Amino acid sequence: VCRSNKSPWVCLTCSSVHCGRYVNGHAKKHYEDAQIPMTNHKKTEKQEKVQHTVCMDCSSYSTYCYRCDDFVVNDTKLGLVQKVREHLQNLENSAFTSDRHRKRKLLENSSLNSKLLKVNGSTTALCATGLRNLGNTCFMNAILQSLSNIQQFCCYFKELPAVELRNGKTAGRRTYHTRSQGDNNVSLVEEFRKTLCALWQGSQTAFSPESLFYVVWKIMPNFRGYQQQDAHEFMRYLLDHLHLELQGGFNGVSRSVILQESSNLSANNKCCINGASTVVTAIFGGILQNEVNCLICGTESRKFDPFLDLSLDIPSQFRNKRTKNQESGPMCTLRDCLRSFTDLEELDETELYMCHKCKKKQKSTKKFWIQKLPKVLCLHLKRFHWTAYLRNKVDTYVEFPLRGLDMKCYLLEPENSGPESCLYDLVAVVVHHGSGVGSGHYTAYAAHEGRWFHFNDSTVTLTDEETVGKAKAYILFYVERQAKPGAEKL
Repeated sequence: VCRSNKSPWVCLTCSSVHCGRYVNGHAKKHYEDAQIPMTNHKKTEKQEKVQHTVCMDCSSYSTYCYRCDDFVVNDTKLGLVQKVREHLQNLENSAFTSDRHRKRKLLENSSLNSKLLKVNGSTTALCATGLRNLGNTCFMNAILQSLSNIQQFCCYFKELPAVELRNGKTAGRRTYHTRSQGDNNVSLVEEFRKTLCALWQGSQTAFSPESLFYVVWKIMPNFRGYQQQDAHEFMRYLLDHLHLELQGGFNGVSRSVILQESSNLSANNKCCINGASTVVTAIFGGILQNEVNCLICGTESRKFDPFLDLSLDIPSQFRNKRTKNQESGPMCTLRDCLRSFTDLEELDETELYMCHKCKKKQKSTKKFWIQKLPKVLCLHLKRFHWTAYLRNKVDTYVEFPLRGLDMKCYLLEPENSGPESCLYDLVAVVVHHGSGVGSGHYTAYAAHEGRWFHFNDSTVTLTDEETVGKAKAYILFYVERQAKPGAEKL
């Protein structure tokens, strides 16, 4: 109907193929059309209502029932669903084996990739695994791929004991998650662990994170539906919920075991958000000091705020778009954004400070200091801002260092830090392509074992540092550098 080749769903009643629920919903319309009872045909009316309700995703082979409004793992007594699944698998293997072999040869013989492999002194094949787009889920895929390349964070989850979410045999080799099992059997940590384990195993086919996606739907109502979402908002919700679930234990893994493992990571980490410290706060957690000074009486107020990431404004002087014929003015750098975040500023009339000495709201100044830096520094560039009627995007290029980001000058007590303790190296970048937050597309660049990869949903390609440096970053992940001499500074 819409000629889309994304997520084809086949009706298991009549074998017609439509785009899935995550695209334009024509498979659902096919089901709804079949529910219209035929007039003056009582016998066929009942028959019509029970037909065309079950379909299968031709990519992931998961089965969906529109009457239950859920994915199902059951099969018929004769195992007919599994037979369809095997038939589709055989079709895929026979049709694409030769094509995949040809593409693999082209990839191996590519001059760019050969050059990159030579430079890095490695002859290993491309081992990164892509993530299927389940329908505008690129925002989730970009964040997952970025987090999967933060080694200390990723390894913690991959080493957690596996938890079986379901009992009994499954139809086929794949395991499916069903939302009908109830909240007690839903574990974000477990599905996150499974997804991380599926990446970087050298699989030639993209992994479908559908089980994780449905858990996200269940516990994060903001992300239900199939519209484009904000990657930064998703990352914050994901980290917050992982943090909360790790504190309480999940599905048979006791809280004491999890907290004991977390304490090994956070022996010197005092950053706790909403309770005890977990791997989330141990890796991403930092502390800000917020200083507010009353301009009338000079009273100073200090407050310490934990953070998992810093949201930085792009200074207004860099927001104007330039045409090709105009002179290129000063380039915006990440340091400009950090300076704008930490510099002293006077609060406007809408943010008057309640001075306890003056006993009323007064004009005041505000300044941020970083009291404690995290192991992984996550910097979010505020590219979306509200105007009177809509949310616009700031498309300004922001120059950022790939190595040696020096955060010492933003510290509250820099003299207490070692010479190498404030240097950070880039490990991942999330990029938003397009004009609006509710549209466009997300991809990610990430470094793995000295090589840079570009993650574009199911497609993963080798790239170089020059390409990464030209990206219009939306979220930057920097990892604390281990003490080494001769660091390049920002």
